[in-house]
Amino acid sequence: MSEQVLPKDTVNTQTLSPVTIAYLWGLSGVLMFSGGLVATRMAVLELPAVFVGAGRAAVAGVLSLLLLVALKQRLPARRYWPGLLVVAGGAVFAYPLLSALALQWTDASHATLVTALMPLFTAIFGAWLSTQVPRFGFWLFACAGALLVLGYSLAQHQINTLALADALLLLACLCCGLAYAKGAMLAKTLGSWQVICWALVLSLPLSLPLTLLQLPAISGQVISMSAWLGFAYLAVFSMFLGFFAWYRGLSLGGVAQISQLQQLSPFLGLGWATVCLGEPISALQYGIAALVVLCIVLGRRFG
Repeated sequence: MSEQVLPKDTVNTQTLSPVTIAYLWGLSGVLMFSGGLVATRMAVLELPAVFVGAGRAAVAGVLSLLLLVALKQRLPARRYWPGLLVVAGGAVFAYPLLSALALQWTDASHATLVTALMPLFTAIFGAWLSTQVPRFGFWLFACAGALLVLGYSLAQHQINTLALADALLLLACLCCGLAYAKGAMLAKTLGSWQVICWALVLSLPLSLPLTLLQLPAISGQVISMSAWLGFAYLAVFSMFLGFFAWYRGLSLGGVAQISQLQQLSPFLGLGWATVCLGEPISALQYGIAALVVLCIVLGRRFG
């Protein structure tokens, strides 16, 4: 099944190299994902974590079903279903639910400790699932970028023991890294937006009942606009539109290379935290972000 019928890109791609196009798609996805931790924190402060994790998938699943019906997409062949279930398990269920549970006990900035490892998980699973194994230089700079982010987080939070929240986030990133890598492979044949849409639709028989079961827990409560905006952002951008761009970038540029753009997420997330929560960004944070970008560039050059 080929990529179909969404509106044409507004960028004149004839003037851009294929690598640049892949990175632009990937960066668009990362930009939308980067607000996810802040939005989750905003939501779980007032809404049940299971409602936030399952509800974002249910809303995005309904949107996906409407889009697939409107564009008259046929069911994927059965040979693609196991892969779509992998995407659903990691990106639709594990990451949203586990991160929502973790962010009940820790703040969004602390969560960067583990989410900084997502690019390595994605690249490792991408190398395992395909025959395109990056060279040593790529792994060297990928590890350097991850260590920069981890070192910054450790210095900020002075963490001496692995808390439950960290374990949940680590497991969430492990599952999501596998889903990203598998989804990128499927996107080459099913199409980038079709992959996440079908994964979300396949998840509806579980995500929708889970969401509805949580409604009594919030009925009668006064939920602020901030919490609902966080939930809406997760459902529309983090769970739906962000994957359109992300899987497109992964399928065009390769999992190992494009996945390293995730290194920017913690620092883009700081920008979201400033806008949404009024938190300042220090010169050190800007410096670390610049070094991470350098690692991404060098990893692409020597990968």
